[in-house]
Amino acid sequence: MTILLADDDPITLDALRACLEPEGFAVLPARHGGEALALWEKHRPDLLCLDIMMPQMDGYEVCRRVRAADPQVPVLFLSAKSEEIDVVVGLQLGADDFIRKPFGKHELLARIRSALRRVQARSQGARSFAMHDLMIYPRELRAERAGRTIDLSPREAAILEVLHERAGQVVDRDTLLNRCWGLDYFPESRTLDQHIAKLRKRIELDPAEPTIIETVRGVGYRYRFAG
Repeated sequence: MTILLADDDPITLDALRACLEPEGFAVLPARHGGEALALWEKHRPDLLCLDIMMPQMDGYEVCRRVRAADPQVPVLFLSAKSEEIDVVVGLQLGADDFIRKPFGKHELLARIRSALRRVQARSQGARSFAMHDLMIYPRELRAERAGRTIDLSPREAAILEVLHERAGQVVDRDTLLNRCWGLDYFPESRTLDQHIAKLRKRIELDPAEPTIIETVRGVGYRYRFAG
């Protein structure tokens, strides 16, 4: 597996390489966003770890351009920026994870392996299924309604798969986090809620009055199976 690391701090880059290479990962280091994008276009690594504040092109822009060409490759942000809005922007751009600096070696490895496992699991998942008036194509990261295509992030597709599997049942928060993020994920308190809110904006006719994904307060969420 090849991982692209982008950070303008050479000490951080060296530390990350020292963490990943003994674990069997090949590392492509980049010192700014422009170099990161060029390396991604040339080598197409299996996963990207991006700092946000970098010269020439920030991590957000690198993520946006990568996602426009490849909706499935895992993208993780590694950043000292810690405000909720920073996390939200990263998720809205299609990132799979947001890891706040400083972090430990074992946390980083766990999140990388979890993201890579999700990619493998998606490739083995269902080809399509219906949810109300939507057709969901999880492998293609898209849904369709009346001929209109709705793009989905990998996490959004995974959430819909789990809810569909348990149609009509309440799926608790821990189950959704474990299935869609991985057992070794260390979630922020609002991570799941932020993804559900973003997903509702994509698939609900009226996100303020959802008819597909119902909140069951204090427990989790339910796909409101209509038949």
